[in-house]
Amino acid sequence: MRRKFFLTVVLSITVAGSSWLHAQDDLIKKISGNSSDSTGFRFTNVINLAVTPVENQGSSGTCWSYSTNSFLESEMIKAGRKPVPLAKIYTARRSYEEKAANYVKMNGAVSWGDGGEPHDVINMYAKYGAVPEEVYTGLLNGATTNNFSEMQAILKAMLDAVIKNPAGVLSPRWKSAFSATLDAYLGAVPPMFTYQNKSYTPQSFAKEVVGLDPNNYIEFISQNNTPYWQKAMMMVPDNWAFQWDYNIPPSMLTEVIDYALKNGYTVAWGTDVSEPYFSWPNGVAFVPQDPMSYIKNIAPVQKKEWFSGPKPEPEITAELRQLGIENGQTSDDHGMHIVGLSKDQNGKEYYIVKNSWGTSNDYKGYLHVTKAYVQFKTTSILVNKKAVPQSVASKITM
Repeated sequence: MRRKFFLTVVLSITVAGSSWLHAQDDLIKKISGNSSDSTGFRFTNVINLAVTPVENQGSSGTCWSYSTNSFLESEMIKAGRKPVPLAKIYTARRSYEEKAANYVKMNGAVSWGDGGEPHDVINMYAKYGAVPEEVYTGLLNGATTNNFSEMQAILKAMLDAVIKNPAGVLSPRWKSAFSATLDAYLGAVPPMFTYQNKSYTPQSFAKEVVGLDPNNYIEFISQNNTPYWQKAMMMVPDNWAFQWDYNIPPSMLTEVIDYALKNGYTVAWGTDVSEPYFSWPNGVAFVPQDPMSYIKNIAPVQKKEWFSGPKPEPEITAELRQLGIENGQTSDDHGMHIVGLSKDQNGKEYYIVKNSWGTSNDYKGYLHVTKAYVQFKTTSILVNKKAVPQSVASKITM
């Protein structure tokens, strides 16, 4: 997911490279008015699964790591284990090391920056294990929140210099230099650490304490330009790992999520949050009747009216969803964690979503998101294979 984060009361983006600074300003202007002074929504929780506390990713584009590690923490609870706050920055750091190798191999022809996908967390967990957050925070010199802008600018400059390769042959020393830069900004990763009076490596901690099998997870996408029920490339810039996922119809996205929640499983969710009908301050997201007409130039008074109470929504067809993907209106923006189900005062169902922008919104870090929004704006979902309904499982190979 691209670089979105919440600081105080506004949404911002930290990007490595000055060429993206105007995009940050434009985004802040675009969504800062997506709220109503007094929301007219009244929600009743229907399913509210166990989760760990809301965190704040600060000035970093690590939503994918925060949301999917939060998902793994809930998976620990589901498995009957005591949940441990996992080190999100450990996962991110390992991902940056892997991404750097790909970036150099591809001569810079892949995306670089903080961004990632839910599958990156699973892949890093499988390869590098896990670390408790108390052991590796990535915060140095008295810092209390992440700020990756300078680090990412330096990392990219370093990688671009490696790619230019003035010596004609790549030296293996560049990886050591890259790792040393990560150490300077995030701290060195301890090869062994003590947790609750016992020594672990990241791999042994993952096996003995976290206790989750990385092979138990599956990721889905939805696009109608490749066959359904087959694997296809996740065509988003932050899929630096070139992951292929099962492609399912939009209606099946919510069918999987519904089945998961009803059976006690949460869902890692990748989505687009840069629309005027997504309100972080009010903690509500829905789809207006004609969503394609709301790309720009929406009057502030109209935005406020949207969040004054429940509104009718259109049917989300595969064609409408694909149009948003093809015209760039649906982008790979943000990762969050679906943890429950609610109903508004009219009986309409919403998903309860845990975010990683702190607790400063109306629902203390959570949102209520309609099923139509999920069908329309999802870029991916990742779930436990046991959370996949038979209607989907029977058509794919898990």
